[in-house]
Amino acid sequence: MSKKLSYSAALEELEIIIQEIEDEKISIDDLSLKVKRASTLLSFCKDKLRTTENDINTILGESEVE
Repeated sequence: MSKKLSYSAALEELEIIIQEIEDEKISIDDLSLKVKRASTLLSFCKDKLRTTENDINTILGESEVE
């Protein structure tokens, strides 16, 4: 992804894509592109959640030592 993407922006874009697919607002020509973009956004969100979880566990682990 070329620009810095936030979790909330990725989630919002993903929700829009899902809604467009559910509402059948996407042409067959664009469907493949939207599904690929959704897959990219899902991967980004999963990675962000995993990183955040690891950061929190590290912080909590450090505070237990103190």
